[in-house]
Amino acid sequence: MTDTKNHSPGGVAGSPEGRVFQPASFAELAEAVELAFDYRGDVTVSLKSGESLSGYLFNRQVNGSDSSLEVFPSDSSQARHIRYDQIAAISFTGEDTATGKSWETWIAKKDLERRAEVERVAADAQARGIL
Repeated sequence: MTDTKNHSPGGVAGSPEGRVFQPASFAELAEAVELAFDYRGDVTVSLKSGESLSGYLFNRQVNGSDSSLEVFPSDSSQARHIRYDQIAAISFTGEDTATGKSWETWIAKKDLERRAEVERVAADAQARGIL
């Protein structure tokens, strides 16, 4: 599978953001679709007809020659159904909104918030003469 990485400032290590997958086989296409399905941003699906469709991939069905995916296009409220055999490439064009939002990052943020609250309450109690 051809996998190119655009070296844009928005690209993030560990994220497919900015990558373009041009699968050479059904297995490679299925792998690229799975990455797109798990991606938390918009993708651009380039069709063999020359059409490109940007949006959020929200569903996929892998059934051999009947395999397909569904995308909510950025410019429409109607979902689009696309068969795998129509796809030429998948580009990860939207911002990966999940980047940097790991469980550990969330825990660290909440810990800082709790400590700040404890300090605020302690300062308030001291100001009132309670402590």
